Amino acid sequence: MDKTRFETFSDGVFAVAITLLALNLVVAGPGHGSLAHQLTDRWPSFAAYVVSFFTIGIIAVNHHALFKTFATIDRVLVFFNIALLLFVVLIPFATATMATYLRDGGADAHLAAAIYALVLEGMSLGFFAIFWWSVHRRLLIVPLTGRESRTAIIRFGIIGNAAYIFAVGIAFFSAPATLVISGLVALYYVFEQTPSAQPV
Repeated sequence: MDKTRFETFSDGVFAVAITLLALNLVVAGPGHGSLAHQLTDRWPSFAAYVVSFFTIGIIAVNHHALFKTFATIDRVLVFFNIALLLFVVLIPFATATMATYLRDGGADAHLAAAIYALVLEGMSLGFFAIFWWSVHRRLLIVPLTGRESRTAIIRFGIIGNAAYIFAVGIAFFSAPATLVISGLVALYYVFEQTPSAQPV
């Protein structure tokens, strides 16, 4: 299948998702207190925006890096990629929901944080499925040895998935902690975790 065409499609989805994040950044306007107070009151929206913006940006960078290691792609990998994009497009919804309830606390804040972490877990599973399938079907330009495969799978997939599952559990104790964990996962993936066959 045409790898370049599908990368372009994926890049478009990332661009739309990252743009939608900004729609939740609004203030009520005059008559609802000073601007400084409104901005302070909206801190959950800005915090969630920053984490989600960098998360989607890092997803796009790592998606590009991963696809550069593929000699070819097949139909199954394309559908795994579509599953990844499904959850990427849900990130703005999860971000807005978490930002809405985070400040007030209580059961709704815990549930909103759990939804946020679950969406990121779904995205992470989609990414892991793409990578696992590429190794399993030997779609890489430079096939990995058994040891290299195991190491890459741990670094690229298992660590992130485990962290997001942990974040789901933590959400029911501390919603802000879930946002912090999600930010730390994004920071982890700033560094190259894929076995690049070529320079990015």
